[in-house]
Amino acid sequence: MLELPVLRFGTPYESLEKTQVKNFETGEVLAEVHQANAGVVRMDMRKAHKARAALREIDPRDLVKMCGEAGDYYLNGTLEVGTGTQSQDDFCALQSASTGLPVEMCRANMHKAAFVLKEMDNILDALTRGLPLDVLAKGYGVEDRGVTVSYQANSPVLGCVLPSNSPGVHTLWLPVIPMQIGLVLKPGSTEPWTPYRMQAAFVKAGIPAEAIGLYPGPHEVGGAITELCQRAMIFGSQKTVEQYAGNPGVQVHGAGFSKILFGEDKIDDWEQYLDLMETSIYANSGRGCINASSIYAPRHGAEIADALAQRLARHEPKAMADPDAGLSAFTTEGVAEAVSGMIDDELKTPGAEEVTAKYRSGDRLVKKGSHDFLKPTVIHCDSPDHPLANAEYMFPFVSVVDCPQGEMIKKIGFTLVCTALTDDADFRDQLLDATHIDRLNIGPVPTIALNWLQPHEGNIVEFLYRARAFQTQAPVPVVQQLESTSA
Repeated sequence: MLELPVLRFGTPYESLEKTQVKNFETGEVLAEVHQANAGVVRMDMRKAHKARAALREIDPRDLVKMCGEAGDYYLNGTLEVGTGTQSQDDFCALQSASTGLPVEMCRANMHKAAFVLKEMDNILDALTRGLPLDVLAKGYGVEDRGVTVSYQANSPVLGCVLPSNSPGVHTLWLPVIPMQIGLVLKPGSTEPWTPYRMQAAFVKAGIPAEAIGLYPGPHEVGGAITELCQRAMIFGSQKTVEQYAGNPGVQVHGAGFSKILFGEDKIDDWEQYLDLMETSIYANSGRGCINASSIYAPRHGAEIADALAQRLARHEPKAMADPDAGLSAFTTEGVAEAVSGMIDDELKTPGAEEVTAKYRSGDRLVKKGSHDFLKPTVIHCDSPDHPLANAEYMFPFVSVVDCPQGEMIKKIGFTLVCTALTDDADFRDQLLDATHIDRLNIGPVPTIALNWLQPHEGNIVEFLYRARAFQTQAPVPVVQQLESTSA
């Protein structure tokens, strides 16, 4: 039986309390995960500074090289994870069996993480805007312009309360290690695989084991991490986002409400963008916050919805090991049924129609006994004020919304990724000024297309470090000038 111990800054800890991670189809126990509690986290956080100290013993350029090696180990290596060994195929099979994500999607997410690790030098160069890493390491230094600058770490560690639904988000915390900041991770209850394998890859590449702590456990562990770590990252629902609103020490990643907007000048050519729209909706089984959940159009909304419905209705649930599987399973009993019921309830409000219903075979909800599926769903809303016009669910779901161009920016609400299809200069300027749009794509860029050289929901460097004034000695001419002025 594979066991995953608590890793208290590199020291395995076996707890009396364990939880089982099971295969959602067969009920087979895949692993027993030892459980931390809030008291353990509180005790260990007293020595969190040692995690950063261990990393500061290593030149940041060497840490970047180690990240590249870790990327190779993570993707291709057979690693010691917990009480067993694990190959790439083992990892993908375990992750799929516990999360409901098709095996090939698990493999694709591994490639994403490995790419970030291998390109860490370029990614950090972009995120720091060319700042030499030595400046972060020493606390001060000279920029290319010859200006002395100083940066101070806001915390010796970054705490992360990790999700189970989308492994791709783990790329967000990978740049922390070469910035000489330690990690305190709470793995997701059904997806402990990524943080444990990543920790094993880091250690094999030479990263000090004491720089990374893994604390699986109940909700109280997540609460302790966000309370005790001066900088923390958490993933959750809109309710979670609202809970931490205004807390500068917690970076929250919630629902994305990502959108595609058609300008008046491009809407009559909407058929040219069907591939882009379908990819934005369906990729990664629609689970990501960067998947498009709404498409706003000044006209042709019904036609766009109908064309997308015909395309998306072709996708059917398949076995997790099928290389063509594109729909993820809902592995928690009752969740898919509840989501489908919510959509049906909202459809009772006039002004919206489910277009996929007339093209798909069978119902939206597919029950398999041990798990469920939700088939892709396309809604046409005749107004942005309908409840489904700005909704997001964890499967391929999209609302095509009729909305005049002049009202779009006001009506779309918070938008993590906005792809704007327009050459209208005034509309572009308005989009650039819209503070409720986080990532902005101008032109035919799918919402799911990430540029790793740009920040995702906040720059991790600016979150972990603060710039401050720094001087070693006031130049004599300036002092003399001040004295002369005061006299």
